[in-house]
Amino acid sequence: MWPFNSSLVFGSAGPDVASTLSDTVSIPHPYYPVGVEVAGYLANERGVLTLISLFAACCAGVFSLAYLVVIKVSPSLPTPELFTLLWFVLSGCIHAFFEGYYVYNFRAMGGLQTLFGQLWKEYSLSDSRYLTKDPFVLCMETITAVFWGPLSFVVAYMIATEHPLRHAFQIIVSLGQLYGDVLYYATSMFDHYMFGISYCRPEGYYFWGYYFLMNAFWIVIPIVLLVSSVKQCAQAFRALQETEKALKTSSKSKKRS
Repeated sequence: MWPFNSSLVFGSAGPDVASTLSDTVSIPHPYYPVGVEVAGYLANERGVLTLISLFAACCAGVFSLAYLVVIKVSPSLPTPELFTLLWFVLSGCIHAFFEGYYVYNFRAMGGLQTLFGQLWKEYSLSDSRYLTKDPFVLCMETITAVFWGPLSFVVAYMIATEHPLRHAFQIIVSLGQLYGDVLYYATSMFDHYMFGISYCRPEGYYFWGYYFLMNAFWIVIPIVLLVSSVKQCAQAFRALQETEKALKTSSKSKKRS
């Protein structure tokens, strides 16, 4: 077979026209819905087990480092408080660095081969909106990275130092995490049930393992922390009210005597 010479067909502008044509050819990808455009898509270079193992190793490293620092700075911190602190440190790292990475690189996410880029492409098998510049996902992740990431570190510090504003900030961050996650689920379910659009591949492990389980942590744990902080605030105000009543009663009895 004779080799194809583009200049014979396209003339002197052949290479430019050929490159233009090649740019318009969509590269096959595994994301749903079928036919959705993923700009600049490149298949991951690392395998699934490697990516999951590296992510788990990063999380374990964050936990270990935070644990070593906390037991040195606040060795008497109760175990429940220690685990709450570690939760906020891990949340802060994921929000600020992992999700912040997505916000910064969302335009080119489909072709990235960095560790975080490949992790996002793997996760996007359960939600392709992360590769299609979806406005809601971008806005939600931006708020998460800019606010809930840094504030999670603030809450962790307040727990370690027993700061009086700890529960107020814990309520703010936990409510923000819960609100964002509920909206994340709700918008996807709305498109699925109202318009028949599914952003997840049909294999069950993508939905239950990636989409459902990986996000459920930021619903269950924030609810538990919200309930705990509200109870603590209620107890504090109740104690304050009782103290004020006791002082008023004492002052009235002194005036009578």
